[in-house]
Amino acid sequence: MARREENKILSIALDILDTAKVLWWHFFDWVAEVSWYNLELVLLVFFLGAALLKFPLLGFWVTIAALAIKSVAGGKRRAELTASKATMRADVEALERRLLEAQMVALQAQIEPHFLFNTLALIGQLIETDPAEASKIHAALIQYLRAAMPQMREGTGSRLGQQIELSRAYLQIMQARMRERLTVSITLPSELSYATFPSMMLQTLVENAIKHGIEPSIQGGHIAIRAYCDGAELIVEVADNGRGFDMHAGDGVGLSNIRERLKILYGAQASLTIEAPVEGGSRVSIHVPYPGKSR
Repeated sequence: MARREENKILSIALDILDTAKVLWWHFFDWVAEVSWYNLELVLLVFFLGAALLKFPLLGFWVTIAALAIKSVAGGKRRAELTASKATMRADVEALERRLLEAQMVALQAQIEPHFLFNTLALIGQLIETDPAEASKIHAALIQYLRAAMPQMREGTGSRLGQQIELSRAYLQIMQARMRERLTVSITLPSELSYATFPSMMLQTLVENAIKHGIEPSIQGGHIAIRAYCDGAELIVEVADNGRGFDMHAGDGVGLSNIRERLKILYGAQASLTIEAPVEGGSRVSIHVPYPGKSR
């Protein structure tokens, strides 16, 4: 019985010791990170409280310990904690980036079959009535798939020229469907063809312009894709003269996805802007850093 009581007391003592160690390191880290002003204010309140409770020695030794930690090890420990938090934040951002890219690929995989089946159905109809047009759409579909597959697998970024070709092929197919209701213009300076640009973002803007701007309009409209540099920024914009963008509505899944990806990839260095031109329609632009230009 005595042996059992001794073991119980020893277990309680070890638990108290472990708790004391945890509290000590929490106290150590807090002292290392807190400012001198706040530390002095807290220590003064603690010392006065300990004195009122008849524990002046406790207040004295805690004050001495805190000031010693702050003076001798505070800077080093604060640097270690800052580095640890930065590493953790980088790891979290990397995980968020991978998750977001996986979500983007999954979303694109849901969209692709619908677009693919509609295009194949259109080719099947035109084979009987307009074989030349069917052949043209078939070639555009092959071009679209060749451009889309690598970007969907990479999920991060590719050359802007590749993404322009993807959107060009997509718009050729849409022109075959909509005929004279859709016209297209694309402006890409040759020196920007090899610029790195986040994959599938341009295509999302183009699909939004078709879905929300051109298709709902009885007369159709025009889509203009333009890429240019402004200082150290690469700007890629998609403008249409269709129904326009409801500035009071939310971004929707596609644009929200772009905003989140830009934030994770570039932080505050990138942005998505939505404008409603006075002549009607909408203009949506993606701004990303362009290392080819100096600030």
